[in-house]
Amino acid sequence: MIGQLTGVLIEKNPPQIVVDVHGVGYEVEVPMSTFYNLPELGQAIKLLTQFVVREDAQLLYGFGSNHERLAFRQLIKVSGIGAKSALVILSGLSVDELSHAIQAQDIALLTRIPGIGKKTAERMLLELRDKFTFTGSASAATGVSQTSHTSDILNALIALGYNEREAGLAVKNLPKDLGVSEGIKQALKSFSKN
Repeated sequence: MIGQLTGVLIEKNPPQIVVDVHGVGYEVEVPMSTFYNLPELGQAIKLLTQFVVREDAQLLYGFGSNHERLAFRQLIKVSGIGAKSALVILSGLSVDELSHAIQAQDIALLTRIPGIGKKTAERMLLELRDKFTFTGSASAATGVSQTSHTSDILNALIALGYNEREAGLAVKNLPKDLGVSEGIKQALKSFSKN
């Protein structure tokens, strides 16, 4: 799987960009929130990515923040929402707006997004209601205010097979000054206590 690209931005055609990584040009589709924050052509760029394999294509989606990528991953798990629809949703709403819409069960806001009808919005609210947790301002699909350490710990727990909600709750309860390896150990211990 391709989890991150670091290279030079050589092409911008919304929503697609091309990133040159040591002579290989990767075509990456990005939400408009990421697109608006891209550097000028010829400048260095770093994107978190999600690789999606379909029967007829292999696609790479890029995100400027881990919050966007986590939200994208949650969205594509909803039945009836594919990667293209998830990209449209994240282009129409920020992660915070999406989180608040889910928390408030705001169908009207979701149906304003092109291609999202009432039934799809209702399904999103139903399926994502327990996947997104909230602590004040929403931070992606976990509710965790993320430093680089908490983000790394969270990603490690997800890679070990815990869902985003479980991992987010475990990371939320960790002391803020922990290193990555110690944080992972303490989070795993908290799972064994439950």
